[in-house]
Amino acid sequence: MLRRWIGFVSVFALPFAIASACPAQTQSQPQWNGTWANSPMLAPSGFAVHPFSATTLREVVHISVGGSRVRVRFTNAYGLDQLIIRDAHVAFSAGGNTIQPGTDHALTFGGANTISIPPGAEIFSDPVTLDVPPLSNLAISFFLPPQIMRAETYHETAHQDNFIADGDQASAASLPQPTTTESWYLLDGVDVNAVAGSRSIVILGDSITDGDHSTLNGNDRWPDVLAARLQHGPALQTVGVLNKAIDGNRVLNDQAGPNALARLDRDILSQDGAHYLIILESINDIGRLKRTTGPQDNIDTQQIEEGLRQIAEAAREHGMKVYGATLLPFQGANYYSEKEEQMREAVNNWIRTSETFDGVIDFDKITRDPQNPLQLNPLYNSGDHLHPNDAGYKAMGGSIDLALFK
Repeated sequence: MLRRWIGFVSVFALPFAIASACPAQTQSQPQWNGTWANSPMLAPSGFAVHPFSATTLREVVHISVGGSRVRVRFTNAYGLDQLIIRDAHVAFSAGGNTIQPGTDHALTFGGANTISIPPGAEIFSDPVTLDVPPLSNLAISFFLPPQIMRAETYHETAHQDNFIADGDQASAASLPQPTTTESWYLLDGVDVNAVAGSRSIVILGDSITDGDHSTLNGNDRWPDVLAARLQHGPALQTVGVLNKAIDGNRVLNDQAGPNALARLDRDILSQDGAHYLIILESINDIGRLKRTTGPQDNIDTQQIEEGLRQIAEAAREHGMKVYGATLLPFQGANYYSEKEEQMREAVNNWIRTSETFDGVIDFDKITRDPQNPLQLNPLYNSGDHLHPNDAGYKAMGGSIDLALFK
């Protein structure tokens, strides 16, 4: 299954013109429902680039909703060459680089054990029959034979140990002397078979949604907390959560990964079963103003609001309900200033009052210090005055009204 993506959008092109060739995902019962996802980005030269030739990758993902069949999406979104994947497998993780005995299943592609993915493309495996409970940890292993790889697609901050080993070890119960990485490479989605009521929540965000400063391998991001809460009652157990966040991401311009507007088609509209969208973006647009003086950062609140509006309207046109999340307080962070605080308050006021969204999730109210509302609550502050700790993420995920998804 090939998917296109929108090119980068310049802040100076406002008002934005965004179009999509993707059909609405929610007009009829989908065949597949997203249970896990990340946002692909280009691995920069240097530490992020690995010599992936004749190596096995074993990557661990924490799914949201369960099912009886599974398929895996591999990505070459930023590749410059054909990506060859061979001998792919899915199994239950037993912790670390080990898989649970008796759970390993080979993945095929049109019945073949090898696939060549064109540059810019993403392709699903054939489905396999595997009963996966909700909130399971899956280990996805695959072999990369010797090949030219001038650019790599990855997700930088997985907050999850993943593993690289020499040779084809994809079916091994444990990998011999693997190298550990905290990024996901060449992998960006897992679907389960849809049943009556299946649907998914896509969350568009930056490092706060990506889970920065959460516990490694703990699955303590606020989307993880939300996914766990959805499993507590039978009415919402078929609702998946897809975390489409990128550390450092911005609405209007590129910084870490493509800007949010450029991610609209691939990361939101084309997700299987996507029915709801939560947007928590723009604190990096605001904070960037203090760091640089370049023309691309000469933005104002109206431009940020228009960018968010464009995303919301495009998602709504595709049958999705869209919820705006207010920006967390950040006084004391390294890019805080009074000017940036005024912009944050203006954007939050617009989110609450503009009626752009089908509902508002007020993370600002939940996470601020009762004694100083410009700062994070000390109980939730990871130490940098910008990112919550595990308790803060728990408070965020725990504050969301689940009636929004009924």
